[in-house]
Amino acid sequence: MAHRSRIGVVVIDCQTEDLAPATRFWSAMLGMTGEVDADGRYAVFDGHAGHPKVLLQAVDHAPRVHLDVETDDREAECARLAALGAVEVARVKNWIVMQAPTGHRFCLVGPQGDDFPGNAKQWDS
Repeated sequence: MAHRSRIGVVVIDCQTEDLAPATRFWSAMLGMTGEVDADGRYAVFDGHAGHPKVLLQAVDHAPRVHLDVETDDREAECARLAALGAVEVARVKNWIVMQAPTGHRFCLVGPQGDDFPGNAKQWDS
C-alpha cells in the first residue's frame, strides 16, 4: 500500500509561557494576523495560501524552528524514515516526534491542508 507525505508546516518554537508578544512580532514580520489558541500554546496566522504554513508554538526548550511533515499514514512514514536513519523521540497527542541523523527534530502529522495530497510525494509502503 502506498502513502504520501510533504512538508506541511514550519513551526517556530518560542521559549515562553506567554505567546502573545511573539505572536505580535511574527504577525508584523509576516504581514498576517496571528491568533493564539485557547490553550495559549499555539498561534496560527490568517492569509495562509499554499504550503508550508507557519505556526508558532510555546515550548520549554531553547527556541528553534522545526518542520511538520504531513502524511496520510504516520506509521508507514515513521517506518520509512527510521529505515533512512531517523529515530522516533516521542508520541505527543496524535503526532510522532522524530529526529534526523543530523540531530534536527521534526513531527509527523496528519494532513494539514485542504489540498492534501496536492504535491505530496507518493511512497510505496
